[in-house]
Formats: sequence, structure tokens, C-alpha cells
Amino acid sequence: MATFLYKLGRFAFRRRRFVALIWVALLAVAGVGAATASAPAADSFSIPGTEAQRAFDLLDQRFPGANADGATARVVFRAPEGETMKDPANKAAVERTVHALRSGSSQVDRVADPYAAKALSKDGRTAYAQVSYKVTGFELSDASKDALKEAAEDGRDAGLTVETGGNALQAIPETGATEVIGIAISAVVLVITFGALIAAGLPLLTALIGVGIGVSTITALSSTLDLSSTASTLATMIGLAVGIDYALFIVSRYRAEITEGREHEEAAGRAVGTAGSAVVFAGLTVVIALVGLTVVNIPMLTKMGLAAAGTVVIAVLIALTLIPALLGFAGARALPRKAPKAPKARKGSETDQAHGWQAGAGERPNMGTRWAHFVLRRPVAVLLTAVLGLGVVAIPATSLELGLPDDGSQPTDTTQRKAYDLLSDGFGPGFNGPLMLVVDGRDAHAGQSVKSAAARVAKEVRGLDDVAVVTPPTFNKAGDTAMLNVVPKSKPSSVETEDLVHDIRSTTHGIAQDTGAKTLVTGTTAMNVDVSQKLNDALVPYLALVVGLAFLLLMVVFRSVLVPLKAALGFLLSVVAALGAVVAVFQWGWLSSVFGVEQTGPIMSMMPIFMVGVVFGLAMDYEVFLVTRMREAFVHGERPGEAVVTGFRHGARVVTAAAVIMISVFAGFIGSSDSMIKMIGFGLAIAVFFDAFLVRMAIVPAVLALLGRSAWWLPRWLQKLLPNVDVEGEGLRTQLADAHAADGAADADNAREPAGV
Repeated sequence: MATFLYKLGRFAFRRRRFVALIWVALLAVAGVGAATASAPAADSFSIPGTEAQRAFDLLDQRFPGANADGATARVVFRAPEGETMKDPANKAAVERTVHALRSGSSQVDRVADPYAAKALSKDGRTAYAQVSYKVTGFELSDASKDALKEAAEDGRDAGLTVETGGNALQAIPETGATEVIGIAISAVVLVITFGALIAAGLPLLTALIGVGIGVSTITALSSTLDLSSTASTLATMIGLAVGIDYALFIVSRYRAEITEGREHEEAAGRAVGTAGSAVVFAGLTVVIALVGLTVVNIPMLTKMGLAAAGTVVIAVLIALTLIPALLGFAGARALPRKAPKAPKARKGSETDQAHGWQAGAGERPNMGTRWAHFVLRRPVAVLLTAVLGLGVVAIPATSLELGLPDDGSQPTDTTQRKAYDLLSDGFGPGFNGPLMLVVDGRDAHAGQSVKSAAARVAKEVRGLDDVAVVTPPTFNKAGDTAMLNVVPKSKPSSVETEDLVHDIRSTTHGIAQDTGAKTLVTGTTAMNVDVSQKLNDALVPYLALVVGLAFLLLMVVFRSVLVPLKAALGFLLSVVAALGAVVAVFQWGWLSSVFGVEQTGPIMSMMPIFMVGVVFGLAMDYEVFLVTRMREAFVHGERPGEAVVTGFRHGARVVTAAAVIMISVFAGFIGSSDSMIKMIGFGLAIAVFFDAFLVRMAIVPAVLALLGRSAWWLPRWLQKLLPNVDVEGEGLRTQLADAHAADGAADADNAREPAGV
């Protein structure tokens, strides 16, 4: 592989105008596709195989006008102190608002009048109108949303407090200025790392080009493939982070080759042949982790993973081709103005020399070298400190509660959150997440009717704990299906409501055995319960698949059994610690004001499996980049201790810069107005921090120091089975040395030829 990439790097350097033109053309084509594409599709929340989804599908069949997947809105009214919603003036204002809602948009399916539906609180001060639409939230036109907002203004003009909740007001999340700040921090880190503006600008430029192509392609295909806005946000997040990092490693290796006296084209070829091999395998681990999300069988999660994986592939291709091409344009401007001075010789201490840790001849120790010396002298202390520290941070993960965000997690100044709070105060927390029961009597036993079955369901469910209200059943035209609404006493995201869902299902299962009429529980809250269960069930198979494939990949890269095993265990430690930090901030409320968390609650259901997938891929990036240099040194004859020091001397500075860049990019999304994006940004940023600085920079060298030569052990039978992909460039180096020797011999022969021959 190293030889192929070496040739690719040299080709891109020589044909830089052609290569650059191809990438610019791809960006233009993707941009035109995005500009001419239809509006983004709705965020699909279809969960195949769950009871809640089966109930939704049944409703669509038996109640064709119900629009179970259509957008909904609740317009909540509250009378001033000392008044009620039954007062004539207030009632007239509500009726005007209801009329405005019905006539405001052709996308409105129906509007339930609060007085006809008896949607008034016990104290009479609060009422709500339920609005159902024919289309999903993202398919609502701006005119429909404006009509909804204007109708609420009619009530406010009459002196009422009017707020609107529901998914009809959902919008594409805004990330704010902090995303730009993250990119600015990345630029500063790159300038400090390279000491040259051109070299610092290349990774940023290529990352933005890669993200532009990836996100534009997602936007262009969003309507066709039903891709959501969240997929674009995740692709931007991952694409920026890995795009900058991969380019950083190529440019860094190129500059190192230049300082060793290589010509620019040769340096570009060697940089792509060596660091490029690490980029390919690091990218493969990220792609495996993201594509592996398909095993969960949640369409939205699958599409998010595939979209992000596509952006990672683009980042890898850009690093291997566009970076050497741009280095060709930059020439000497990619190097610092002041050439590095020849390092002075330094004798290692007696302790260092005894263990083979001395710096190379004539090398001045940098911060990475000094840190490696420190860890190698105290491997047990460093290992225990890092492991115990991560273990303490992981403790909150033991109380992890899972759920999906609702209006209760919105910022307190939004109308959705205010409507949520008004409903909770007036009717009880459960009104924000009613359950829907669908009684299917088509296969009822002889002598049993759906009416009697529905009546029995209503009676027994009404007697369960935590049930506030059970509405009378509504029947379809065929008379074989009934629909009931159950309002819990507890809020939608509470453990009590989750227990109620399980109790209802257990109770109605017995009724189904007696009558043959099956009852399915659905609604947003039931869907959340089913999603959480589905994700929990998929976590172990997903871990086995992703970690297993990546373990095999890393065995091929490092020609070792213990190094990949150590990498996988270190990752698990960092991701559990990151989940602990997420729980502490978003569920317990620690430092919530610092991160802009206005409402604590359960952690997003997909967060654990999502973090496992994304963080595993990113963690293996640093493992590959750092340990590949150690493997390269070991293969070239250095002792294990020397190889660790060499890896840190060449890789620590660049890996540190890459980690800081990735952390700043992810942290930039903490400023998002969407609670899900905010949580993902924080979780990924803290996970990269733990993995890069505690696992890869502390635990990895400590473990390698304790293992010694056995770290690179591989059974002979396995050596024969595994392909040799030459990531460390040993085959490339031998080939180039042979070619150089052949050129030298030819020059000598020519010099010995007599003149005139």
C-alpha cells in the first residue's frame, strides 16, 4: 500500500493543476445540486419492528384520515389572574383563534375546539386547542407556520397568555457563533504547530472543501433518500474534525521529509506513502464504526451514519490527493521562514541508556520525548492514575437514564417550552405526552366485539397506577378498530411513565388472550420507550461487530495481537468516562449553566450507541497515527523503549494538535439551539479529550513499557494468514534504497566509460 500511495502522492504533486481542477469541479457540481434540490425531507422517525411503529402503521390503514405521522401543534391559552377561560371575552378570543387556525392554511387537517373537546383545566384558567396537519413538520410551508404564529397573536391581543408547542414548529437546528469559534481555534493551533500561514491554511482549506462536497451532496440527495437535517449537521461535525486532522498529518510528514533533505516532489510522495497509509486505515476504522450503525435498524441513525461515513471517505481522498497537489502550488512557502537548526547531540541519562530510551543521535528532546521518558520511568504509576481518574469520571454513567428530547428540553425562552410548562401546570405533566392505544378487533374471538374489548381495556387501564385520564374509545368506519388516549400523571420522560407503558402492555396482553382483540400502545412516549429498548438490545451486537472488525484491521496494521486489544480496552474506558461526564452535565445538572443546559433530564436514547460508534472510529485515529510511528521505529531495529520515545518524538506534537483541533470543532456545536446537537457536541468533545490525552498519551505508552517486546508478538501461523500492507513503509524504503543504489551504480559506470565511446 505504501508504494501505491507513494506513487499517488508524486502523481498528485506533478499533476497538481489537473487534481485541483477535479476537486473544484466536484465542489461546483455538488453545490449546484444542493442549490437546485427540493426542500429537505422530514426527520424520519420510523422504527421498524417495534410495537409503537406497528400501531402507527395500523392507524394509517384503519383510520386513513387520522394522519398519525402528520405534524401537530397545541395552542395553549391561560387566563389572567382572577379570570377563567369560561369568561365571555376570553371564550370569544379563543373561538376567534380557533377560526384563524382552521382557515389559516390548506395544510391544516383539523382543529379541536377546547370547549367542544372539554380541554379546560380544573381551575378553568388553562385551555388548549389541538391542531393536526396533513403533512409532517418539515413539510409544513412557511405560510402555515406564519399562520400558526399569527393565530396565537389574536389571543395575546385579547390579554391572554398564548403559547404554542408541538412538532409543527420544529426547525433546522442553529449552531450559533461557537461553531465559527471552534474553527478559529483550529486555525490558531495549526499556525502554532506549523509556524507558517500557508501550511496552517492547507488543512483548513481542504477540510472545508471536503465538508462542502459532502454536505452539498447530502442536501442534493435529501429529498430522494429522505435524509434529515441532523445528518448534515453530523457530517459537518465529523467531516471538519477528521478532514483537518488527516491533512495535518500529511503536511506534517511532508515538512519532516523536507528537513531530511528530500526534494519537494519526493517529500510529497514519501509523506503520502507513510502518513497516508495511517490516514487510510484510520479512515477505515471511522467508516466501519459509522456504517456499523446500520445494524441497529433505526433508519434515522442509519442515514446519519452513512452520511457521515461518506464525508470521511471524501476527507481521506482529499488528504491523499488534494493535499500533495496544493503542496506543489505552495512550494517553499509551506515551510517556516527560519530553517530549523541542526539539533545538538545529547547524552541520555544512565537510566535512559540502560533501558534504551535515549534520544537519537544529535536529537534535542522535545516535549513528547520528555513525556515519553517520564511515562517509561513510572509506567505503573501513570497507568493507575489514568485508569482510576477515568473510572471516577465514569461513575455517573451507572445512573444513566435514557429518553428522547421533547418540548420540555427546549430553552426556557421558547414558546414550545412555555406551552409545555403551561400544560403541566394546568393539566398535569402527563398531558405533554399522552399514550395512544389501538385495539384491533379484526381477529377477535367468536362472540367478542371490538366495542366490548375496548371497554374492558379502558376499564382495566383506568385502574393502573399513574393514570390520570382515559378517553372514551373512538371507532373507525368499519367498526373493527378502536382508538383510546391515556394521559399519565407523570411527565413523558419519567421512569414512572415508562413503567406505565410496560404495565399497559402487560395488562392488555391478558385481554388479548381472552378476547382475541390485540391492543398496541403508541404515541411519542411509547415510541421513546421502544427506541431505548431497541438501542439497548443492539448495543452488544454492534460493539461486537465494530470492535471485532476494527480489531482485525488493527492486527493487520500493527502485526500484533496485544496492541489492538489494548487499543479496544482503552477506548471502552474513555467512552464510558465520556458518558459519565454527559450524565453529570445533562442529567444531573453539574456545570449546566456553563454549557447552556437549561433543562436537565434523561440522556438521548441513541447517545450511548452513537458515541460508541463515532468515538471508536476517532479514537483509533490517534492509535494508528501514534503507534504506527512506534511500530515503524521497532521494525527498523529500535528496542521497545526506544520505539516508544521515537513515536512520541515524531507524533506527540502533531497528535496533540489534532486532538485540540477535533475537540474545538466538536465543542463548537455545544452552542446549538437543538438539545440533541448540543449533547452530541459535548459528548464527542469530552470523549476525544479523554481518549487522546489520557488513553493514547498516558495509558498506551505505560502499557507498551510494561509489555516490552511482547507488545509486538504475533503467532507465526497468524503472520502467514494476515496480509502485509506495509503501513510503516518498510517495503517502500527498501524499494527506494534499491533504486537509489542502482542509480548510483549506473552513474559510476558512466563515469568510468572512456571519452568518445
